[in-house]
Amino acid sequence: MADRRALPEAEAARDWAFTPLTLGPLRLRNRFIKSATNEGMAPAGVPTRALVQHHRSMAAGGAAMTTVAYCAVEPDGRTFEDQITLDADTIKHLRVLTDAVHAEGGAACAQLTHGGCFTFLPKLATRYPLSASGGINPPGMIAGRPFKSAMALSDMARITDDFVAAAQRAREAGFDAVELHMGHGYLLSQFLSPLYNRRTDFWGGNAEKRARFPAQVLRQVLDAVGDDLAVLCKISVVEGHRRGAVLQDVVTTVKALERTGAHMVVLSGGMNVEAPWQIFGSNMPAEAVTQLQNPVVRTASRVMRLWEPKVPFRELYLRSYSHRIRQQVNMPLAYLGGAKSMDGIAQLQADGFDAVVMGRALLHDPGLVNGFAGGDKTESGCTACNACIVTMYEPGGTHCVLTGTGDPEANRQPAAA
Repeated sequence: MADRRALPEAEAARDWAFTPLTLGPLRLRNRFIKSATNEGMAPAGVPTRALVQHHRSMAAGGAAMTTVAYCAVEPDGRTFEDQITLDADTIKHLRVLTDAVHAEGGAACAQLTHGGCFTFLPKLATRYPLSASGGINPPGMIAGRPFKSAMALSDMARITDDFVAAAQRAREAGFDAVELHMGHGYLLSQFLSPLYNRRTDFWGGNAEKRARFPAQVLRQVLDAVGDDLAVLCKISVVEGHRRGAVLQDVVTTVKALERTGAHMVVLSGGMNVEAPWQIFGSNMPAEAVTQLQNPVVRTASRVMRLWEPKVPFRELYLRSYSHRIRQQVNMPLAYLGGAKSMDGIAQLQADGFDAVVMGRALLHDPGLVNGFAGGDKTESGCTACNACIVTMYEPGGTHCVLTGTGDPEANRQPAAA
C-alpha cells in the first residue's frame, strides 16, 4: 500500500474509511456505522418485517454496522407505546433481523435506552416518571406528567440490572454490539446534565460525580457481555441550553467512560426537548410538524418551534465540539453529525476520528457506502429537509420522502411470523 501521506486527499480518506476497525471483541469491515434513528417499525412493541428490511438494506449497501434504535430496557423506559422493549418476547423477532444483517456481511448493534422523565406513555408502574432529580418535569408538561421523581438507590440498582439483562438478551438475539444511550435527554443523559441532575449525594455535583451512574451501568454491562459484544456509549457533546453541560464537562464524561472500559463513544449532540435542532443540525420544516399524527408530539413540536433559533444545515455541524474532545482523549471516538461527502470524511480522518456514524444520508440512499467505495459517489443527495423525522409516525415507518415510501403491509407483519 502506498504511503497514505502521498495519496490525494479523497483517495486517502477512502483508504482510511474502508480499513477494518476493531472494537473490543468485534471487527468491523469498514468505518461506516448506521446511526440509531427511530424507525417507527415496532407497532405495539413488536419488531416487524419492515424493520428487518430496513436494517438489511443498510448492511447490503455497505455499512459495517447498523444500529436498531431505542430498545427500551424495561416497559417504563419507553417514550412511546410503539417501541421495542428488549424482553424475552422480542428475541425471536430480533434474531430474524440480526440474521438478515449478518447475511449481508454487516454487524448489528442494539441501542439500549431508558427515557426517564422523557416519556409519553399513558401508564407507568410508578406514580411519576423517574429521573436523576425530582420536581417539575418540563418534558412532561404537554403529556400530562408535570412532575418527576428522583431515583432512589433501589431504583438505580434495579435499572442497572435492567440494562444488564437487556444486553444479555441482545447477545441472545444475535447482536454484535450494544450502544448505551447517554445523550439527547434520556435517563442516563439526565444524570450527566446539570439541568436535570441537582443531586447533592454521591451521584450529583460536578461533572465527575454526575458521570458515576452512567459509568456504573457501563461497568456492569461490560462485565456481563463485554467479552462477546462491543459496548458503545452515545453522548451529547453539546446540550444546547445555557444551564447544560459545558464542553469540559463532556470531556470529563468521556474520560470516565474511557477509564471504565467503553469500546467506543459515539459523539452526538442536542436534547429532545431543549434543543432538538442541535441533534439534527437544522430545523424541522413547519409543514412536517402539521403532518404529525400523534397529537401530543404535534403540540409539543409546535410549542418548541416558538423558541428555537433558525439553524441552516451545514456538513459536520458538530465538528467544532467533537474535534476538541478528540484532542483531549485517546479512546476510540465515532463522529456523528451531518457527514455526507467524501470531503467531509477526509476532514474526519484528518481530525483523528475512528468511525463515521450516518443517519439521514443512509436513509436517503442505503447504498451510499458502496457508492463511496466504488468511487461512483462522492456526496449524498440528502438535503437535510428533516421531513424523514416525522415519517416514523406513519404506517410504513421512517423513510426518506425524496427517494422512497414506507411499506405499511410489511410494518404490520411481525418479523418472526
